[in-house]
Amino acid sequence: MPIDTAADYAAKHGLPAAKPPAQPGEKSLAGQKAIVTGSSSGIGRSVALGLAQAGADVVVNYSSSEAKGLEVVREIEAAGGKAIAVKADVSQEDQVQAMFAQALDAFGTLDILVSNAGLQRDAAFDEMTLDEWRRVIDVNLTGQFLCCREATRIFKRQGVRPDVSVAAGKIICISSVHDVIPWAGHVNYAASKGGVMLMMKSIAQELAPLRIRVNSICPGAIRTPINTEAWETPEAYASLMNLVPYKRIGEPEDIAHAAIWLASDYSDYVSGLNLYVDGGMTLYPGFESGG
Repeated sequence: MPIDTAADYAAKHGLPAAKPPAQPGEKSLAGQKAIVTGSSSGIGRSVALGLAQAGADVVVNYSSSEAKGLEVVREIEAAGGKAIAVKADVSQEDQVQAMFAQALDAFGTLDILVSNAGLQRDAAFDEMTLDEWRRVIDVNLTGQFLCCREATRIFKRQGVRPDVSVAAGKIICISSVHDVIPWAGHVNYAASKGGVMLMMKSIAQELAPLRIRVNSICPGAIRTPINTEAWETPEAYASLMNLVPYKRIGEPEDIAHAAIWLASDYSDYVSGLNLYVDGGMTLYPGFESGG
């Protein structure tokens, strides 16, 4: 018996086939609806702007600064896109559920979740308080669980809509190189990102048969307000470059480009991937001269 090709399988099960190569100027996410958590600044902001540029309508989530959230919405609208700003603390179940309800009210459905919201509360391990530990775990790990769960419920309910995407839904967890690189002084943060890694892979394994794709982007050193001390002076930047073989700091747009690809049908056979966008930071550059 001949083995089915991807096209054979799609035809047999009434599913859309894989996309042909991209065309110049194509909006690869046209007609799709997205939520990007923590998107009023930094990486989340660039991802929201990037998804909108690729054709998606976007829920811009913020936890504290409404002004910054609305600023991102205005940027999207000025470029011809659609967006709304929604306040929610992703560590709170009721607020997450309310955010997803607002997204459905505004856009009717959901196709993409980029679970990006995160924070740091740094301290030496023996000086770290329980509140510092819990707050980071609550936002960085539990927050991703809550958002991924709500998105999954929507994706399972609506199934594949061939006129929109070959997948029933796409979940992208924003993690960190510190899901594999230990980070002294940041134990709560590293633990949260290690948890995101196996949570993502376990969800991906469970949901792949439903044509729901789940992946992570793991940024390295990115020029954002959360890590200003690491790059704002020439001395700090030079020290940082010792950890980056590619010899430049990452920009938020580098993460946005990866998110657009993972959210599009061009990555349809990609599931359970940790995509490290880090200029080679996970290549252990301290050993480049033999250790």
